[in-house]
Amino acid sequence: MTHTAPRALPIGRLLLAGMLALAFLLTFAPTGTSAHADDTDDTVRWSVVPADENGPDGRRAVETELDPGETLQDRFAVRNVSDVEVTFRLTAADGFYTRNGRFDILPADQESVDAGTWITLPDEVTVPAGETAIVPFEIAVPETAEPGDHAAGITASVLSTQTGDGGASVGVESRVGFRVTTRVTGELAPEAVVEGLVADYATSWNPLRPGELTVTFDVANAGNTILLIEGAVEAGGQTAEFPAADENAQEILPGDSRSFTVVVDDVWPLFVVPTKVVLAPTMLTMTGDASEIEPVTAETTAWAVPWPQLIVLAGLALVIWAIAWGRVRSRRRMDALLADAREAGRREAESSEVSS
Repeated sequence: MTHTAPRALPIGRLLLAGMLALAFLLTFAPTGTSAHADDTDDTVRWSVVPADENGPDGRRAVETELDPGETLQDRFAVRNVSDVEVTFRLTAADGFYTRNGRFDILPADQESVDAGTWITLPDEVTVPAGETAIVPFEIAVPETAEPGDHAAGITASVLSTQTGDGGASVGVESRVGFRVTTRVTGELAPEAVVEGLVADYATSWNPLRPGELTVTFDVANAGNTILLIEGAVEAGGQTAEFPAADENAQEILPGDSRSFTVVVDDVWPLFVVPTKVVLAPTMLTMTGDASEIEPVTAETTAWAVPWPQLIVLAGLALVIWAIAWGRVRSRRRMDALLADAREAGRREAESSEVSS
């Protein structure tokens, strides 16, 4: 996961700042990331995962259910797979999901107020090259903790020094860790809300092809449990699922929200297109199972004026009118010619009678 802003020495150029910010993008996962150790050319690589007294135990995260006032002892493993001994700084902080669905924890300059403050662990650990250290930690749930899910994370980090343009030295903190979710017992109240629903129709100027409807909305977790979010958008007789088939369902922590954009293809413009979002959230359990809750729906309408089709119809109407008007004019001209011929015949007949 991406993490805290770099703690830099004075920087003279905006370009350098951009390069350093890019270099600080990190991955929060139980697989190692790389950074350069201070004053060495060696590459530091490490991993941090939950463990038991013997080492990594296969968990990718710590998920537990505790009563208010209860304490849990657990462990994690810091594996140093580099060629030098490294002292890692250990940190616990409140967790959250980023807008792209990746788990993150608060940066070092922001103070935790929830589950990050429940975790006690050593400040640092020194791990020889190629070895693994087992680090104990404690989760102590306050008596006043509210029921529901509380997210935090534990990381092991190193501070390296890098040299940018112009010879400026910059301190970069790289960290790797795992998620710690604590479900406090009590009344669980999962609830999801769809907010800010907007539908925008894009016309295809080919009158023989339908257009597309872009639907944007936010899903807010108004309950006290982690929710797994997926659903579908129905519009114009078409259905589009979210997340897409090749994407994972999105997790949303209590109090958080996530923005979604769903494109519904092959929607014909019928002046007004009713649009419905059907949200099918599920509540995660500490055993990894999912418990479905009542679906949530939200509806809106989109204006979809069939301009191309109207233009074609208008053109056809003009052609038909022109043909009809031409026929009317031709008939009138013919009638006038016939009338003139009759009048000429009548006059000729009268002239013949007079001559006789």
